[in-house]
Amino acid sequence: MASMPFELKGKSVYVAGHRGMVGGALVRRLAQEEISLVTVERSEVDLRNQAAVFNWFAKMRPQVVFLAAAKVGGIVANDTLRAEFIYDNIAIAANVLHAAHQSSVEKLLFLGSSCIYPKFAPQPLREDYVLTGPLEPTNEPYAIAKIAGIKMAEAYRNEYGHDFISVMPTNLYGPGDNYHPEYSHVVAALIGRFHEAKVANAKKVMVWGTGTPRREFLYVDDMADACVHLMKTYSGGELINIGTGTDITIAEFARVVADVVGYTGEIEFDTSRPDGTPRKLLDVSRLAKLGWCAPTPLREGLKRAYGAYLSYSQNS
Repeated sequence: MASMPFELKGKSVYVAGHRGMVGGALVRRLAQEEISLVTVERSEVDLRNQAAVFNWFAKMRPQVVFLAAAKVGGIVANDTLRAEFIYDNIAIAANVLHAAHQSSVEKLLFLGSSCIYPKFAPQPLREDYVLTGPLEPTNEPYAIAKIAGIKMAEAYRNEYGHDFISVMPTNLYGPGDNYHPEYSHVVAALIGRFHEAKVANAKKVMVWGTGTPRREFLYVDDMADACVHLMKTYSGGELINIGTGTDITIAEFARVVADVVGYTGEIEFDTSRPDGTPRKLLDVSRLAKLGWCAPTPLREGLKRAYGAYLSYSQNS
């Protein structure tokens, strides 16, 4: 693995997707660095619009780019909005990566997703398992778009010598999550459902699926810290997984969320709903060798996430 120090201090740093959960966490983390932060609203520059992106990069010329912009969602959103997921995410990746090439960006970090791994890949998931088997069908369009972005970053590195790196975060949760009742990820969905049940004094809460799949969960501010660490220390072409290296069944996880929220009723499982991949645990040994491991325990992270949800509920 190519470990090479990169100086962020004094640089103009663009966070693409700063309004999203991941981008927002990166903005919070970068506030600790002596940099000049650059962001732009979607109303000004739609990252799917090639001309708009190229013109903006030519004018602003950021030196460092964190490419966190993406159309994201849970199982239902991925399976329902298949055309939007593949088109939007390929367009965003292609436009920003090529604009970074044209304007001689010094370093770029592309955020992939752990859903790029084959559905039945061996566990834990090593970075070299990408493209070794069929994808999980429900999120295939999103995964293919993310794989395209990773391969683009790799191609621009190989052909032009650009320092473009790619990271693979596990399932994320925390401030800025999407609480849409149908399109949210599992953590936000469970926090919202248990909170509403607590307020309504409901006797039971239905959780989608069988409860048996195992998932790994990473607090989003930890992910941002890992990205900044890698931006400063890593300059290789190999992918880097970002996770905790530990997982939990959805059933166990639901009970922890219920406990944090303060819901004391019953939890039942709707087995007619899809489970998705049976297990998804990342091998984080590359990241550990580069000197980073996740600091926030699951229960502590969920307490912060619930606090963020309460703030969101009061203000929406």
